Amino acid sequence: MKKFLTMGTALAGLAISIASAQAADIKPAVLYDLGGRNDESFNQAAFTGAEQFKADYGVEYRDFEIQNDAQREQALRNFAKRGMNPIVAIGFSQANAVEKVAKEFPDTQFAIVDMVVDLPNVRSILFKEHEGSYIVGMLAAMASETGKVGFVGGMDIPLIRKFACGYKQGVMAVKSDAEVFENMTGTTGAAWNDPVKGGELAKSQFDRGADVVYHAAGGTGIGVLQAAADAGKLGIGVDSNQNGLHPGSVLTSMLKRVDIAVFQAFEDAKNDSWSSGFEVLGLKEGGVDWALDSNNAELVDDQMKAAVEEATQKIISGEVVVHDYMSDESCPG
Repeated sequence: MKKFLTMGTALAGLAISIASAQAADIKPAVLYDLGGRNDESFNQAAFTGAEQFKADYGVEYRDFEIQNDAQREQALRNFAKRGMNPIVAIGFSQANAVEKVAKEFPDTQFAIVDMVVDLPNVRSILFKEHEGSYIVGMLAAMASETGKVGFVGGMDIPLIRKFACGYKQGVMAVKSDAEVFENMTGTTGAAWNDPVKGGELAKSQFDRGADVVYHAAGGTGIGVLQAAADAGKLGIGVDSNQNGLHPGSVLTSMLKRVDIAVFQAFEDAKNDSWSSGFEVLGLKEGGVDWALDSNNAELVDDQMKAAVEEATQKIISGEVVVHDYMSDESCPG
């Protein structure tokens, strides 16, 4: 018996060693977009996914925060030269750099969020942001006392118009005569990291009568939520759960599960189940959602919860179709 116990212990030790060796084979990396890992929004969602993978598997990863557009290609190439694999690039603006570097390193696995790069070693991850925005638009309309709500976007690009259009459609589904104000912060990457201007745009919408403002603006949105709290109005967060930034002043947050996308990319590489091509994650796939926790529980009553749950199921079943601005640059209503 003692002999078998000793053998069992040895085999268990061997299994642990093999598992550790397999884990050591993967050297994952994340390249954040402008705004950095601590933007409390889009990039931070990616960071959360990487941290969760590290906690679950004990595998270290490398990351890098670019300071300007010129660093994208350089950072990706440096990662690849150092044997990092897989490399996940966050944001549509990384597309040209990913395409170029992925061609140079065909044996390295790359992933990109929010853009399609059609190469055999690249996974492209897209989201149905319009579906999640529709849901928070419904909540905004139900919470509004003035019938006027707002939207502040970051960089003026079709992707952010997609958020705005879905939001507007959700608002109108509840109140067909509601007024939706819309502003974009800018036309360059700096629009993702300008909380002062975000606050100014939100304040201008509050001054016009809006009492709920949704942002899809990365770090700029921190200013939007601050302005809502200062004015005694409601803000809606995006990408990460931002309810806790101003408890009681953030109606909800539209969750874009970039954390899951990053975690899954790392895990698939680790488990030797990597796949390229593209995937699109919406309400049905758990890629977008809305946040309910102790910070906003008192702001969302049972009637509101029931309404958005019904709408969610209708979107998943196809009974309700949310307009995708990326496919058709018109917006109903």
